[in-house]
Amino acid sequence: MVSRVIPVQPFDLIIFGGTGDLARRKILPALFRRYCAGQMEGEARVIGAARAEMSDAEYRSFAREAITEFGAYAACDAEHLDAFLTLLSYITLDARGDAGWATLAAALEGSARIRAFYFSVGPGLFGDLAARIEAHGLAAPGTRVVVEKPFGRDLASARSLNAALARHFDETQIYRIDHYLGKETVQNLMAIRFGNTLFEPLWNSQYVDHIQITVAEAGGVGSRGEYYDKSGAMRDMMQNHLMQLLCLTAMEPPAKYDPDAVRDEKLKVIRALDPGQPGDIVRGQYEAAGKGAGSQPGYLEEVGNPESTTESFVALKARIGNWRWAGTPFYLRTGKRLRARASEIAIVFKDAPHSIFGADAGQHRNILTIRLQPNEGIELGVTIKEPGPGGMRLVDVPLDMTFSEALGPEAEDVPDAYERLIMDVIRGDQTLFMRGDEVEAAWEWTDPIIEAWESAGTAPCAYATGSSGPDDALALIHRDGRRWREIRT
Repeated sequence: MVSRVIPVQPFDLIIFGGTGDLARRKILPALFRRYCAGQMEGEARVIGAARAEMSDAEYRSFAREAITEFGAYAACDAEHLDAFLTLLSYITLDARGDAGWATLAAALEGSARIRAFYFSVGPGLFGDLAARIEAHGLAAPGTRVVVEKPFGRDLASARSLNAALARHFDETQIYRIDHYLGKETVQNLMAIRFGNTLFEPLWNSQYVDHIQITVAEAGGVGSRGEYYDKSGAMRDMMQNHLMQLLCLTAMEPPAKYDPDAVRDEKLKVIRALDPGQPGDIVRGQYEAAGKGAGSQPGYLEEVGNPESTTESFVALKARIGNWRWAGTPFYLRTGKRLRARASEIAIVFKDAPHSIFGADAGQHRNILTIRLQPNEGIELGVTIKEPGPGGMRLVDVPLDMTFSEALGPEAEDVPDAYERLIMDVIRGDQTLFMRGDEVEAAWEWTDPIIEAWESAGTAPCAYATGSSGPDDALALIHRDGRRWREIRT
């Protein structure tokens, strides 16, 4: 199988925060890989912009180091890297002042290329950047603006950010990026549902017992402690990443694969969510582990706040009040310092209504698992007869499509989420980006949950590093006669 790479039109990409961690780890390496793949044919320019004083040559050196460290450098030789770096330049610029803006305007003057501004900065600068882009005449009808999460920390701040951007750009120009939506397996979720007759007729409460969505991380908060302690797992992961996975799993078939058609259906899911109940939500905070050289600090030590009640883990049961999903619970969990790094969506189908094989055959059910990371792939558990004589003994076996095994060498070249999403920005395809009303609806559901536990003043449950989370999270699903799937790589 040979994948088709369709070159994009010539473009100018201006990265505000061009010397920041996101640019270094994700944006610049992603652009380089797309260049190596032949997708950036024709004229393209990448302009880094930040407050640091830096020459073009120094910025290219910065980019070279970033790509060598994070960009799968072995996939492309030195000649390609040298050629890519000629596309890069740098402008010293103040987001809240006038310094550098005239230089940027001069650099872009007369360009007929597609123009995209990447706001790789904190949300507090979104409004300032948008205002100055308009004030200096840098925006055209086809201009795109890319904004990173966190998109607000509650409904009020999300509305404020949306309003700040809307004063200067149309909604069709705003690309709110969630890198989870750029993962190959997430998009395959839609292909599985809407491209196969096999699954969609069964994708409802009549046949599905429950659905589990897990995003587990083995590491702690690390260098993000100051930011993380102000957000927590609910704001940092549940409100956006897991909410998006929930929407794609539960949404109705859109009339066509079109940005607004897809996002309309996702919005309907969020608006159909029943309000969260206190008894259906568990918060946790990891403890220190080990002693001596191999020890790992607990959450309180990592964030440097011994009084913190911020959660590093959250599990909840969600209910969707519509005809398709009435009575089918969705169990969502995410946390740090868990047993392994793993993300998956598991659709657990109901048992067969009647077993002809007798009690000795045991209880068996089909489970469709979409693995997001690591080892992206799809697995369907089916029941078969155990080989050998001695009667009908049933066992469950997986039909496994691990991409790296099923697709061979082609799987090695599956684009990183940022590669795909940045190219979608250039193409003007908003399908995998969140719309403003979608973001606000997610906060509207999340805010009462956060307000309830903040008002109660209860501390998160402690859980051991390397575990599956607090015991209360196990009880959350056990009391319904179900069990969490094992967190495994």
